[in-house]
Amino acid sequence: MTDSNAAPEPTSAKAPNAGKKAKDLNEVIRYTLWSVFRLRDVLPDDRVGFADEVDELFAQLAAKDVTVRGTYDVSGLRADADLMIWWHAETADALQEAYNLFRRTRLGRALEPVWSNMALHRPAEFNKSHIPAFLADEHARDYVSVYPFVRSYDWYLLPDEDRRRMLADHGKLARGYPDVRANTVASFSLGDYEWILAFEADELHRIVDLMRLLRASEARLHVRTEIPFFTGRRRAMSELVAGLA
Repeated sequence: MTDSNAAPEPTSAKAPNAGKKAKDLNEVIRYTLWSVFRLRDVLPDDRVGFADEVDELFAQLAAKDVTVRGTYDVSGLRADADLMIWWHAETADALQEAYNLFRRTRLGRALEPVWSNMALHRPAEFNKSHIPAFLADEHARDYVSVYPFVRSYDWYLLPDEDRRRMLADHGKLARGYPDVRANTVASFSLGDYEWILAFEADELHRIVDLMRLLRASEARLHVRTEIPFFTGRRRAMSELVAGLA
């Protein structure tokens, strides 16, 4: 059964990383950005032009290798946010430009920034085969849950074998959830966090169940920060604009 209102595929002209091996992908520098907004001004009843302008901008950005992986409805799950954009590009500068171009659109001017954080893929410390789904050009799933992460002060001083064991045990807990795709990216010095994580799945309850299961891992004893969470369904910009209050 086809959903006629399904969100479009990520705005990118090609998928150059699809099928590449982890070794090759670990050599790729790719920045990613999650930008969350809330509606500040009341939109007019006729909103078609608002979405069309943003879609046109996204198409122009795709030609510059700035990919919009998805636009998400986060309203209701939080009282302080309405929509989120997830995009990625080869450089941080390209993402900053894209962010500011969006804010210059009619929709962007009616929104107020809530939370925006950038990160990039760096090879995993122990498991080099762990590649973010977006970097491997996997298709975007229907739901995403994004949150920041900061380790305890003593984590990086623990013996390598202890950290390797705890992370391996943590990963084993997720084996029953192959449909939940992980995106773990480094954000050291790019903001207030060390890592940004985004879990994607076609069923929201699968993310909820996995996150609950992971609470039982020993590695969680070495966590200082893992909030806020921004969770929502991937929707076309036209749907998001139509649904705004």
